[in-house]
Amino acid sequence: MFSVHVDSGRGWRGGQSQVLNTITGLRAAGHRALLVAHPDGELYRRMQQGHDLLPLAPKSDVDVSAAWSLSRLLKQLTPQIVHAHDPHALSMAATALSIIGEPRPALVASRRAEFRVAHNSFSRWKYSQVDCFIATCEAVRERLSADGIARQRIAIVHDGVDVDRIARMEPANVQGAFYLPTGSPIVGNVAALAQHKGHQHLIDAAALVMREVPDARFVIVGDGEQRAALERQIHDKHLERHIFLAGFRADVLELMRGFDLFATAPVHEGMCLALVDAMAAGKPAVATRAGGIPEVIADGETGFLVEPRDHRAMAERIVTLLEDERLRRRMGEAAQARARTHFTIERMIEGTAAIYDAVSTTPKRSRSASM
Repeated sequence: MFSVHVDSGRGWRGGQSQVLNTITGLRAAGHRALLVAHPDGELYRRMQQGHDLLPLAPKSDVDVSAAWSLSRLLKQLTPQIVHAHDPHALSMAATALSIIGEPRPALVASRRAEFRVAHNSFSRWKYSQVDCFIATCEAVRERLSADGIARQRIAIVHDGVDVDRIARMEPANVQGAFYLPTGSPIVGNVAALAQHKGHQHLIDAAALVMREVPDARFVIVGDGEQRAALERQIHDKHLERHIFLAGFRADVLELMRGFDLFATAPVHEGMCLALVDAMAAGKPAVATRAGGIPEVIADGETGFLVEPRDHRAMAERIVTLLEDERLRRRMGEAAQARARTHFTIERMIEGTAAIYDAVSTTPKRSRSASM
């Protein structure tokens, strides 16, 4: 099977990580997979050592020039599948395929976010061109269905990580990396600093945790538009010595291995890939019941779930884990076992390849149909 993958992101977030895992996994399974990526993006940089790599990115949601370039590439290569990994990539891919006309490759679109689908005329058109949506969890499938996508056009394939590689990593000395007191327990978080990720609620929870476990430290890895607001919140609560905004880090997985536990407080979420990474690293977690997170955590077994925006409940669960090393170890081992059973790259590739086979052999439906 020959697939062309399109990603327009410049940064490095969970989506780009999964594109890399998908392409390398497909290649390892004997498939040909070509990547079309932003020439200034981190994904393009990390894939430069490989082959089948093309620099191209849309400048807007409707970039006819970029779509025309992609259409020429697709005409030349004749793949069976075009797989768009984000909304801008889908716009470019759908437009390129409309230029080609019929017959054309099947169009697959990944959907990782729980956000609503836009309903302007162009969005309705581009989503109507998709042969199959790959949702990363049931919550995302329900969101797509509620927004008018027929359920038979939506399949679920959970994101996957290299569990064995993460489990073998040497843990980072988190205290040394951030000049924290030796032996201080570390509550870690990895997420873009975006409003829906709920860092403000995690900081509120941290303020309560400090009353019970004053030597604890919170390390938040990631960057984004909320950084200044979060810095002000930390300052106003006098938590500068207890909460550290670490920014973007290339050693994020090693840092996870060095955390004592993982905590995340999103209000809206897809599957939360960072949570899966933490599970592979053998860490218990405290997380909100947002989006697909309840599909990832086994509540009371691999971690604890609380309601979104309930910082008091989150603080209580964090304190419970910080004060019970045996519980942390038991939950961490269960989390790693669950990641190895449910969330591996191999399982993700099997599910993705099965969808490719299905859409490439199924007679094409009318693309004039509505969403």
